[in-house]
Amino acid sequence: MAGNGDALIPALEETATTLVGRADELRRLSSVIGSLGEDGVPSVVDIAADAGMGKSRLLSELCAWARRGRLTVLRGRATEYEQHTPFQTFTDAFADLDHAFLGPDAVPGAAAQVLRGADSVQGSAWGSARDRFGLYRAVAEVLTRLGERSGVVMALDDLHWADPASLELLDHLIRHPVGGRVLLVVARRQRQTPHSLAAALTRGIDSGSVLRMALRPLPEQASIEALAPDLPPGDAKEIYESSEGNPLYLHCLLHAYRHGAPSRGTTVRTHDNTSSGVPSGLGSLLLDELTALTTTQRRTVEAVAVLGDHATPVMLNVTTGHTTPEELDDCVSALARRDLLRKGADGRWTLRHPLLRAMVYENTAEPRRAEIHRSAAEELARAGASAAERAHHVERSLVGWDPESAAVLSEAAAQFAHTAPATAAHLLDVVLRLMPQTPACAQQRRELTLARARALGVGGSLRESRDLLHTLISSPGRNDASLYSDAIALCAMMERHLGHSPEATALLQRELTRSPGPEPRQAVSLGLALGMAALNTVSYPDVRDEIERTLAVARSNGDLMGEMGALALGSLGEAYEGKTAAARRFADLAADLADGLTDPNLTELCESLVWLAWAEALLERYADAERHAERGLDIARRSGQVHVLPHLLSSKAFVHLSTCRMPSALESAEEAESIARAIGSSDLLTFTLCFKALILLVRRPLGDTSALATAEEAVAAAGTSRHWWASLAGCMLGHTALVSGDPNRAREAIMKAGGPELLRLQPSIRPGQLDTLVSTALAVGDVEQAARWAARAVEEADRMGLHGQRGAALRAEAALAQHRGDGHAAADLFERAAQAYAPSGATLWEAYSLLLATVQAQATGDHPRAAAMWERARRIADAGGARLLSDLAELVHPQLEGPLRTPTELDQLTAREREIAELVAEGLSNQAIATKLYLSRRTVETHLSAVYRKTSVSSRSALAGLMTRAALDRRT
Repeated sequence: MAGNGDALIPALEETATTLVGRADELRRLSSVIGSLGEDGVPSVVDIAADAGMGKSRLLSELCAWARRGRLTVLRGRATEYEQHTPFQTFTDAFADLDHAFLGPDAVPGAAAQVLRGADSVQGSAWGSARDRFGLYRAVAEVLTRLGERSGVVMALDDLHWADPASLELLDHLIRHPVGGRVLLVVARRQRQTPHSLAAALTRGIDSGSVLRMALRPLPEQASIEALAPDLPPGDAKEIYESSEGNPLYLHCLLHAYRHGAPSRGTTVRTHDNTSSGVPSGLGSLLLDELTALTTTQRRTVEAVAVLGDHATPVMLNVTTGHTTPEELDDCVSALARRDLLRKGADGRWTLRHPLLRAMVYENTAEPRRAEIHRSAAEELARAGASAAERAHHVERSLVGWDPESAAVLSEAAAQFAHTAPATAAHLLDVVLRLMPQTPACAQQRRELTLARARALGVGGSLRESRDLLHTLISSPGRNDASLYSDAIALCAMMERHLGHSPEATALLQRELTRSPGPEPRQAVSLGLALGMAALNTVSYPDVRDEIERTLAVARSNGDLMGEMGALALGSLGEAYEGKTAAARRFADLAADLADGLTDPNLTELCESLVWLAWAEALLERYADAERHAERGLDIARRSGQVHVLPHLLSSKAFVHLSTCRMPSALESAEEAESIARAIGSSDLLTFTLCFKALILLVRRPLGDTSALATAEEAVAAAGTSRHWWASLAGCMLGHTALVSGDPNRAREAIMKAGGPELLRLQPSIRPGQLDTLVSTALAVGDVEQAARWAARAVEEADRMGLHGQRGAALRAEAALAQHRGDGHAAADLFERAAQAYAPSGATLWEAYSLLLATVQAQATGDHPRAAAMWERARRIADAGGARLLSDLAELVHPQLEGPLRTPTELDQLTAREREIAELVAEGLSNQAIATKLYLSRRTVETHLSAVYRKTSVSSRSALAGLMTRAALDRRT
C-alpha cells in the first residue's frame, strides 16, 4: 500500500487497546484510507455483523482517523422508525457538511432533496425534482467535488433499516463508483439486510468495488484483560461466555455485575430476538437502566425515542408537558449524566445507542406513541413544514380515518412520486387502507388507487402495480371513462415491461372494440399503446391498419400530439420492417410536427420522441435522432416520466456508438441500465444490456471479457421470451462471442435468436447479422453457407436502400473474397464498405471497415493505400475512444518492409489479466492475489481462466514460465 496508509498506523495501534479485538479490521481500514483514490482500491467498505457486535464503534474509530488525516467525514445513520422518510440516511450524513458548501450556487440543485432533507421538497410544479436518477448523479457530483477538495469518507450506519430511496441511491453509487478520493463505508446487520442491498453489495464484491468485513466475536482473553481486569477470573469468564463475545452485551453484563445485578448467567440467545431484532437478553439489560428514572424522565426518554431526528428542545417541550424550558433542561441534563441521552452538534437529543432507542420505542405504550407523533405533526404544521416532512408523524399518529391527515399523506405522496416512489406508494396504501368503503369516497379511492399503481410501477414493483390495476379496471361503476382508459394504458405498459405483450395487446384490443367505444383522446392513447405492444412481439404488420385509424382519429379531432405520436410510431414500425420509403415519409411528417410543438405540449406524449428518435437512428439520420432524443430526455426528466428514459438513453447511446463517441455512448448505456434495473423490467433490462454489450466490445481493449459477460446477462434476462429484445440479445451474444474467438457459439446464438431463416429478426438488423454469420461460417470452413448468407445480405440491403446496411453487405462479400485468396477484391470491397458508411456519419463502422481493408491492401503490396486507410481509421478510433479498434490498428500497422508484426499470446491479455499473471509468476496464491488487489477470489479465478484460454497454457507453472520468458525477451 501507499505511504499514506503507513502514516495512520501509529494512531491505529494507539486506539486498538481501547477497541478490543479489532486490530486486524483497523489495519485494513487504515490501508484503504491511506490509498484512497488509487487504482484497484475499493470505493465501498461493507461491515456486516449481528446487533451489538461493535459496528458503530468501529465506524467511530474510522471517522476519527479520517478527520486526523484532514479528510471530510460525513456520518449518517438509518433509523428503524423512519424507514419511509426518503433519503433519511444520506440526509443525516450530509448534515455534517459545512453549510457554506451547501449554498445554492455551490451544489447541483437536483441534489437538494438529499442534501437538505424532506423540508426541501417542493410541489409538483414544472421544474421541481422529478428525475430520481438525475438526483443520484447530482449526489455523486457533490461527493466528487468533496473528494477533489479534501477527500471524503461517508460512513452510513445501520443500513439494514435504510429507506428504499437511500438503498436505491446506494445501489447507484456501488454500480457507478465515485471517482477520486471518496470512500463509502456501510455497516449493517447481515441477517436483517434487505435482499436488494445484499445483492448490490455482493455485485460490488464481484466487480472489486466493495471490500467486505465481517466482524467476529471478541477474543475471550483480550476482552477480559481489557474490560474486566478487576473481576474474579471465574466471574469474568462466566460473564464473557454469557455474552458470546458480543461487545455491547458484554459491556451491559459488566455494568450490571458492578451494580450488583445477578445477570451474568443470561446468554445472548441470538435466536430469541425482540421485534426490532435486539437479542432478548440484551433488551432486558438495556431496559433495566430505565427502572430508576422518575416519571418525568421516563416520559422524556420516550419522547426522544419517538421523535427521532425531530427531538429538538422545542419539540421535547411540546411533547413532554414540561412547563418551562428550565424544567426541561434539568430533566435532560440528569438523563445526560446517566449517559442515556446525548446531545448532537445541531442541538438535537438522541438516545445513547440505536438499540436502546428501539427497546424504548417498542416498550412505550401505543397511545402514548401516537400522542407524541400527533403533537409533533401539529407543531411542524404550525412551523410551516411541508407535507413531506410531516408525513412520518402524521402516519404514525393515525388510529382511524381522518380526512385531514389523509390529505397530508396524499400531498406528501405526490411530492415523493418521482424521487421516492416506494414511499409515495406506501403513503397512499396507508390512506387507502383507512378510507371508508362508501359511495362518497369511491371516486377519490379510484384516483388514489391509480396514483398508487403508477408509483409502484415507477418504483419497480411491476407485478403489484399490474395486479392493482387489474382490480381497478374490473371494479364496477365505470362512469369515469378517462380514468379507466388511463388505467388500461398503464396496465398494458406494466404487462409489456413484465414480458406479457400478448396480454397487453388483448387488453387494449378489448377496450378499443367495446361498445360504446372510447372517446377520441382515449382511442388515440390506446391505439398507440397497441402499436408499441406489437413492436415488441415483432408483429407490427398486424396492427398497421390500427395505426392508420389512430392517425385518422387524431387528425379529425385536431389532436396534434396524437397525430405526431401515430406518425412517429408508424415510422419506427416501418423502419423495423425494412420499409425505408414509408418510414422516411412518416419520419419527415412527425419531425415537422414535433419541431413545431412546445415542450409542455410534448410532455403529454413524451414517448413519441422515443419512437421518432429510434426511427431516425434506424434510418441513419443520426443528427436528427440525437436532437430528438436529447429533447425527449430533457422533457422526461422534468416531467418525471422515468419509464421512457431507458429508451431515449439507449437511442442516444446507439447514435454515439455509430458515430464513434464511445465514452458518452457508454455513459448513456450505463444510465439506461441503472434505470431499467430500478424499474424491475427484465425486458427493459435486456434491451439496455444489448447496447451496453456492443459498446463495451468497442470501448474496451482487445481481449477484455466484459462485453461477453454483459451479452450473456442480457440473454439470461430475456429468459425464454420470443420478443424482439430477446432476439437482439442473442445477436449481441453472437457478436461478442465471435470477437472472443468462439465462432461456433456466435453462430449458434444468432441462429437461435433468429430461427433457421432469421425471420424472428427484424428486417432492419438482418444484413448486420448476416455479415457476422458469414464470418462464423468461414471460421468453421462452411464456405457454401457463407456464400448464401453473403448473397442474402446483399439482397436485403439493396431492398432497404440504406448506406449502413449496404456497408454490412459489402463487408460480407469482402470476407468471402478474402477467404478465396483474392486480396485485391477484398481490399476494394472493404474500402467500398467504409465509403458506404461515410455519408451517414457512421464513422465507427467506417473505421472498422478501413482496418479490414488495410490488411488486404498491405498483403497485396499496396503500401501507400494501406497506410492512408490505416491512418484515417486510427484517427477515428483514437479520437472516439474505440479502444478495440485502436488495438486492432496497432496489430495491423502497415509495414513498408517485411511482414506485419505477429502478436504474442500475452498481447491478448487485458491490463488486469496481465497483472494477475505476473503475480502468479511471483508465486502468489489466488487468495493472496485477491487480498493484494482487493478482489474476490472468484473474480481472480475468472480472470485466470481467461488468461489460460488466451495463452493456451493449462497450469500455473506453465503460465509462470511464459511470463518469465516474456520478461527475458523484453530485457534482450
